Amino acid sequence: MNLRPEQLSAHLAKPLAPLYLLHGNEPLLVLEAADLVRAAARRQGFDERETLVVGQGFRWESLRAAAGNLSLFGGSKLIDLRIPGGKPGRDGGDALQRYVRDLASGIVTLVTLPEIDWATRKTAWFTALTQAGVTVELNAPERERLGEWIAARLARQKQTASPEALAFIADHVEGNLLAAHQEILKLGLLHAGGNLSLEDVQDAVLNVARYDIAKLRDALVEGDPVRCTRLLEGLQGEGAAPPLVLWALANEIRMLATLCAGKTAGQPLAALFKAERIFDERRKHALSNALARVRIGTLRAALLHAAKIDRIIKGLAPGDVWDEFLQLALRLARR
Repeated sequence: MNLRPEQLSAHLAKPLAPLYLLHGNEPLLVLEAADLVRAAARRQGFDERETLVVGQGFRWESLRAAAGNLSLFGGSKLIDLRIPGGKPGRDGGDALQRYVRDLASGIVTLVTLPEIDWATRKTAWFTALTQAGVTVELNAPERERLGEWIAARLARQKQTASPEALAFIADHVEGNLLAAHQEILKLGLLHAGGNLSLEDVQDAVLNVARYDIAKLRDALVEGDPVRCTRLLEGLQGEGAAPPLVLWALANEIRMLATLCAGKTAGQPLAALFKAERIFDERRKHALSNALARVRIGTLRAALLHAAKIDRIIKGLAPGDVWDEFLQLALRLARR
């Protein structure tokens, strides 16, 4: 059974399922969900808990041994299996399939994983886990929903904030949900319940944004020039390597050019996405909108611009590389 993250608390008020699988791209949310499962297990009499962390040299027979090693005086037991690498390997995959085929009574198993790619989702071991219990995918909120997520967290500590204050927090913690959580807790310590003014938030919140190139690519495709500018400034300030930034931007431009040429030739977008191995629905939607906005001539000019930046990076042409990055991004992100 698949649950949405917001459904987990209500589900845990009922008798527990034999197995819980938590995975996602945001460690904070996975950790919080795992804490909810562990707390529910304690409330429901699962007094014993054994933690197994899969790493180099991990012996998979210890998983079965943990399930059979109940305390003489204990009642039920929680097995907390953590696979930080996300891939158990062939032996681990086989062991997990055997384990879920014969789940022991009086045992609840909690399995936590990082973000799972589409290929891993199709493996036999992952399918077996999802079919044996309850699965919850816990991903960071999309950028446009970050303010809503922050507002919900503030509401837990009986605080509210204006849209401007929420946007200020979102801009300053982008890409760093743990930092967002910490800043929200700090606001709870500094101010009593009620409405927080923009000035309250500005005085308290640090600039803890984590700028990464993947977010720059997203902003480029989504046509967000303001965010592109902020991300480029952040990457420059953090000392990002210009060749890596250029590689990311050029790859995105080439992909858009390929899709645009195929679309012009009458090929269906679904087939083009499949050929380019684009499976994420949100990314498909963003690329579709970008194709409606950007013309093939613009993309060709952008590729020539990227070649010019390459020469600047190599010292073969004059110019400010970060200024050129900004001009290139604005050329494509302009709506």
